[in-house]
Amino acid sequence: MKEPDQQQRRPIRGEGMYESYFKLTKKPFDLLPNPDFMYLSKSHKRALTYLNYGIKERSGFILLTGEVGSGKTTIIRDLIKKNHERVLLGKIFNTRVNSEQLISMINDDFGLPVHGKDKIELLRDLNVFLIEQYAKGNQPTLVIDEAQNLSASLLEEVRLLSNLETDHAKLMQIILVGQPELRKTLARTELLQLRQRISINCHLQPLSRQEVEEYIHHRLDVAGDRAAVIFETEALDNIFTYSRGIPRLINIICDFLMLSAAAEGLKKLDGQMVHEIIGDLDFENQYWKTTIAETDKAQLMVRAPETVRKRVNWLQCWSISDRGWNPWKRNPPGSIPTW
Repeated sequence: MKEPDQQQRRPIRGEGMYESYFKLTKKPFDLLPNPDFMYLSKSHKRALTYLNYGIKERSGFILLTGEVGSGKTTIIRDLIKKNHERVLLGKIFNTRVNSEQLISMINDDFGLPVHGKDKIELLRDLNVFLIEQYAKGNQPTLVIDEAQNLSASLLEEVRLLSNLETDHAKLMQIILVGQPELRKTLARTELLQLRQRISINCHLQPLSRQEVEEYIHHRLDVAGDRAAVIFETEALDNIFTYSRGIPRLINIICDFLMLSAAAEGLKKLDGQMVHEIIGDLDFENQYWKTTIAETDKAQLMVRAPETVRKRVNWLQCWSISDRGWNPWKRNPPGSIPTW
């Protein structure tokens, strides 16, 4: 490890840790989802485009999936922040609930009274509310985050909510957001009707090596100074390798790197520092818990040739009208491919 420059100012406890040392206005690698820091990779741009299109066109069910920490919640918060004209957004973030609790939370988020009401009363109130909003020209849209926690029976309840309709239109649009496990649940035979109602389906891919570099510089720029610290090429290579291109893990690594650099009075980060931080954090066990073979498999796509990545990435965003084709096998109509 390099010797600190004695002339450089060390951070003082309680002063914001490394922000003052690097002269930043805010913490660049915070773990809280913040739309202000959102970096749009190719995959994230596509997801936002499809989500915005789906909302404007009232496309029925929309499915958005991605690995833990891939940026799903940040995209949803950006969607909420945009305030689409005449769109009333309801948000559900706690999905470890039963059927009645789910309906109660939906009503509560739309501003309806829920205290002391049973499921039948809740559904009646929701139906009346949706009809009133339709008459006003408004578009109620329900976002269910962490939807992988919903059982098959609860997902069927969600489908039944989409049956609230007039002769001409659905009264509520539903966006399901979750981890890849959600696709396994949706592939079950009893959820065929729900699968067939998913008109837009998008999966967030990990960042490429180039996108990891752009992501880091982007966050530093938003925090106040893109050149506050220099990430050497080997450091960026190692961050990409250990994070697998997952934004939340990039943040964890970079946060500890900058804290360590500030403590040692450094303004340049090299590959060895990344290795040391990864060792200190017991990173593979703490955040991946994978064998070497599994790690190699996980790196297959992020290290694939760009031509392969472009082809497979393009296939990640598809509509039911495209029949959900994937490059390795054909899927029956209405099925949800696994990636």
